[in-house]
Amino acid sequence: MSGPGEQPVADRILIVDDDDALRESLELVLAAEGHEVLTAPDADAALARLEREEVDAILCDLRMPGLDGMELLPQLMRRLPGVPVILMSAYGSSDLAVEAMQRGAYDYLAKPFQPSEVLLTLRKARERERLRRSNQRLQREVDRAVGERPIVAASPVMIEVLELIERAAEYKATVLLTGESGTGKEVLARAIHAQSPRRNEAFVAVNCGAIPENLLESELFGHARGAFTGADRARRGLFAEADGGSLFLDEIGELPASLQVKLLRVLQEEEVRPVGESKPRRVDVRVIAATARDLEREVSEGRFREDLFYRINVLHVRVPALRDRREDIPLLVDHFLECARQRVGRPVRSIDEEALDKLRAYGWPGNVRELENVMERAVILCDGERIAVDQLPESVVEGRGPGEAQRDGSLSLKRARRALEAEMICKALRATGGNRTHAAKLLEISHRALLYKLKEYGLQDVQG
Repeated sequence: MSGPGEQPVADRILIVDDDDALRESLELVLAAEGHEVLTAPDADAALARLEREEVDAILCDLRMPGLDGMELLPQLMRRLPGVPVILMSAYGSSDLAVEAMQRGAYDYLAKPFQPSEVLLTLRKARERERLRRSNQRLQREVDRAVGERPIVAASPVMIEVLELIERAAEYKATVLLTGESGTGKEVLARAIHAQSPRRNEAFVAVNCGAIPENLLESELFGHARGAFTGADRARRGLFAEADGGSLFLDEIGELPASLQVKLLRVLQEEEVRPVGESKPRRVDVRVIAATARDLEREVSEGRFREDLFYRINVLHVRVPALRDRREDIPLLVDHFLECARQRVGRPVRSIDEEALDKLRAYGWPGNVRELENVMERAVILCDGERIAVDQLPESVVEGRGPGEAQRDGSLSLKRARRALEAEMICKALRATGGNRTHAAKLLEISHRALLYKLKEYGLQDVQG
């Protein structure tokens, strides 16, 4: 499991499979890599071993006599949170494997598989676990800063985001967060500040689109007494308030052209000139900007200064939409349920599987913010301790966005995108004779992403 010149990292791996020959062959492969291998012929034996011994990863067959892999999975996740479980399945059971991954399994291997596939999957699982531990540390350090808006990183795409902001936090360089509304850009901005050397200084946030244009310059840079009608006293401005700390400029794409050039000057010269004053004042501020707009398009169409764009785009973090990080939905649901339960004083403690499946399948045009609102509504409407489908909004249950039922389907970008994706997947499968690994490479997505999409679009039976 190690690359050239690297020392192998020894893990303790549990193999759970009723096939004696497979257990023995896997044990030989893994032992040759320096790993300690434990084996169990069924779920009961596996649970018994786990009572006595710790493991770093589990390879488990999906179909076994007695308790099968799908039934064993939730017990493993409860007993060993953070230990990656890799399901193994025979041909024809990939749909069940996809469901298992949606319920928390790290990955699956289709039988028969090559030893190299096992080693690569375990190597990736170990790396993800390292990132998970790193991100847990990050979460502990930023909990105070972000409050009730959690940073969840079960999905690979979100893990990459947290790795990037953890590295970015060390430096003063400007960070640009881009992503749809409701994805949690301010939460990430606060996390960057909380991880930075400026963590003990002020974090100041301003929405550039929420302040009238005639007041925005004074709000950002301050003003002298008598600088304009109503200025009966001097004001420091947000840059001065954030001196030594961080200033979060949300929706920077809304900044008027007249202020874009002034902001550029502040970023370049590190000094501000309050309205009505002749002398500039030095400021030491780390700027974090965010926008839901496509700033490159704004630049090309003349609505945003190119020089300012390059100045704020030193470190660019693309924040994924919730529909692109569905693995995070169950964790977010649990968090928002608990927050809403405490806030409204209801006895709700869980959500049933059918309702959770609806939340996983929904497109979430409003992203994390919409999910938070949906969970608060469900907790308020729930009469018992368990949220059911009946407590979810009709749009979520039916899988459509707000107002989608009233739109002409031929004009729906969402439906058009889904139709195009399904068509391209079918073409790739036909071009590769039904080989899903090769089809994923043609589509330039991961094999696991292809399996999710096959299930989402009902294409599991499509062959070459």
